[in-house]
Amino acid sequence: MEDAGRARRVRLLTPLAHRDFRVLWIGMSISLVGDGVLLVALAWQVYTLSGSPGAMSAVGVARAVPQVALVLLGGVVSDRFDRRRTMLISDLVRFFCLLTLAALALGDALELWQLIVVVMVYGGAAGFFPPAYDAVVPTLVLKSELVQANALDQFVRPAAVQIGGTALGGILVAAIGTGGAFAFDALTFAVSVGCLLCIRPKPPPAGDRGSLWADLLSGLAYVRANSWLWATFVSATFAYLLFLGPAEVLLPYLIKNGLHGSAADLGVVLTSGGLASVLVALAVGQTGVPSRFITFVYVSWTLATLAVAGYGLATHSWQLAIACAAVNGFETAGLVAWATAKQRLVPGALLGRVSSVEWFVSISLLPLSYALAAPVAAAAGVRATLIGAGVLGAVVTLVFLYVPGVRSVDRGSAPRTAKEGT
Repeated sequence: MEDAGRARRVRLLTPLAHRDFRVLWIGMSISLVGDGVLLVALAWQVYTLSGSPGAMSAVGVARAVPQVALVLLGGVVSDRFDRRRTMLISDLVRFFCLLTLAALALGDALELWQLIVVVMVYGGAAGFFPPAYDAVVPTLVLKSELVQANALDQFVRPAAVQIGGTALGGILVAAIGTGGAFAFDALTFAVSVGCLLCIRPKPPPAGDRGSLWADLLSGLAYVRANSWLWATFVSATFAYLLFLGPAEVLLPYLIKNGLHGSAADLGVVLTSGGLASVLVALAVGQTGVPSRFITFVYVSWTLATLAVAGYGLATHSWQLAIACAAVNGFETAGLVAWATAKQRLVPGALLGRVSSVEWFVSISLLPLSYALAAPVAAAAGVRATLIGAGVLGAVVTLVFLYVPGVRSVDRGSAPRTAKEGT
């Protein structure tokens, strides 16, 4: 009885019993710490080179456009070739991008246009990793462990990025400058590459393969046949358009110029969001997700988006920290449930393409969100922009829950095949 109780207390750790998943998770965790450092270093570098939110918007657009353009190809590639190799190449390209930024910054030669060019390459490489990762996880753990595997992912992501990474980023930028911070992030990608080389090749399920175009169309047809997929993708598209650009562009600006804070203050605010995500991931990993998981996903994401309005209402850094905790905590709850639903319900041979369609559709308007953040804030004010983004984004998210067929899998209906959707 005591042993059984102890096992129940550590359910979140059960996927780590699988060697390849454990190695992948370790490498990704270390790389995510570097991503957190990059969040702070990149924002501080941009606002050092140019104090305008417009420059931060330009960098956001430069990072998002190539990712949007290449993520569909990334999904097709992950369903045709070794998924481990796809992730490996993505990490290697980003490693060299960060080395380039580090060398330019340490040599005091970095200019805004150079930063934008390197970030574009970085964003293009980033488009290949998520579909391959989403598709490879179900091949590394048992189906009964998918909730825990996804909760573990959502546990380490904020712990590494927003708690360890952003706090470390503030310290590194203050101590050794942005060049040293970029170099540190490059080192974390090198570790991730080493871990990927240690796991066994992970090709997709065997089967007949058509052309790249035919494979892409079959993935699109499956998504179109299932409204619980396409409606969620589209709802994310408009929610991200409304709130993601304003939040990422204007939150550092508000701390630096509105509240006259430091890079360390930005790190603390982002860390609070990471801590909330960690606690939520622990809770969901232990208790599982509700049977009506689509409703759970939409309610969680609606509340997360609404909390963005708290950024605009805050007048002190501690209030920003509370808002950030709410945004990230509710988002994490929805993400664990959503990732588990996809991996359980979508056929393995299609999972890479379905994930890439999700990424493509949901972030397709993200460059526009970044581009509009600065001019809208200039016209309406930074605080009004953040409040409006949160409220409108929440409304849009909740509306899509009531699209016909979205809640069908909540009621036990099986996903439709592409042929049934025609």
